[in-house]
Amino acid sequence: MRGLHVQRSTLVVLAVLIPLLALFIYVALRSGPLAPVPVRLATVEVKSISPSLFGIGSVEARYTYKIGPTVAGRVKTLNVHVGDMVKAGEVLGTMDPVDLDERIRGRDAALKGAKAQLAEAAARRDYAQTQARRYEQLLESGSTTEEAVSTRRQELQVAGASLKAAREEILRLRADRKAIVAQHSNLQLISPVNGLVVAREADPGTTIVGGRTVVEMIDPESLWLNVRFDQINARGLAANLLARIVLRSHAVESISGRVLRVEPLADAVTEEILAKVVFDKLPKPLPAIGELVEVTVALPPLSPAPVISNAAIRRIDGQLGVWEIINGKPHFTPVTLGFGDLDGFVQVRKGLSAGDKVVVYSAKALNAGSRIKVVEHMPGVKQ
Repeated sequence: MRGLHVQRSTLVVLAVLIPLLALFIYVALRSGPLAPVPVRLATVEVKSISPSLFGIGSVEARYTYKIGPTVAGRVKTLNVHVGDMVKAGEVLGTMDPVDLDERIRGRDAALKGAKAQLAEAAARRDYAQTQARRYEQLLESGSTTEEAVSTRRQELQVAGASLKAAREEILRLRADRKAIVAQHSNLQLISPVNGLVVAREADPGTTIVGGRTVVEMIDPESLWLNVRFDQINARGLAANLLARIVLRSHAVESISGRVLRVEPLADAVTEEILAKVVFDKLPKPLPAIGELVEVTVALPPLSPAPVISNAAIRRIDGQLGVWEIINGKPHFTPVTLGFGDLDGFVQVRKGLSAGDKVVVYSAKALNAGSRIKVVEHMPGVKQ
């Protein structure tokens, strides 16, 4: 009887444990660590994509004018402020002439004295010429000596040299005065074009050296964008391609534009291609010089080729590839990729063919021995 009671207790325990063990195994295989990994698949398709380039740049002015004096001086007046629109020929300010007016008057006085000396030298030359002719006539009649004639000829040469020196002195003084007058005319800071004042580097009373900028202007109609593109994806970038421009200050809207030119010099440090992009129509109000912009350039469509979503691409042990489903099991297939577009599709040059199934999303990292379960939708993943 005692043995029968033990067997009955054992059977009761087994009757409880076996269902629990079966339930545990079922749960472990369905929802535990041994459960199959939910994955979403995509089929490799052959189609044409239109790749796009994305770049970051800044607003710049094609034409900048830095206006200032040619020699050292002191700012006397300044009539404009940052943000003012000015017209070509408008006087922006003046420099203090200091002693330029006195120097011009000094050159005028020196010119008068030089002209008087010129007249005196001309009179001496005429008198010496007359004397030389008279003594030559006297020599022919035997009324004077050869030595006296030679003296008169020498006096004529000296008078001629003095006249020449007086003329050269007048030319020098005139050139000197012309230079001072030109310097005086540069005291007016004049706008060369219709433009916008973007910087005012000095105030009245400031002493500055020659060549330093007092007012900086730009031509607002010449705004363009200096944009950088990654060299790896820049193939096909060329002039006249359409572009979408997004200013940092207007991030919710895009502005149409086009590529004006691709710079022949690239940045070897950042490995970027430089390009100039222009607006089809300048935005109003004008963006600030130096404002950051995001530019997307539409490249020409590519020939049809196998494409996959870039979400399927994985890098394992430094090798680029995808998890391909072969006979219901994941297999890591190395691939060689081509161009991609901004919709998330990328060309596959080698490794896959049309119709192949690849994993786009998985609930956790896969390996060659992973059990998978194909699902149509995955929680938390945008479809």
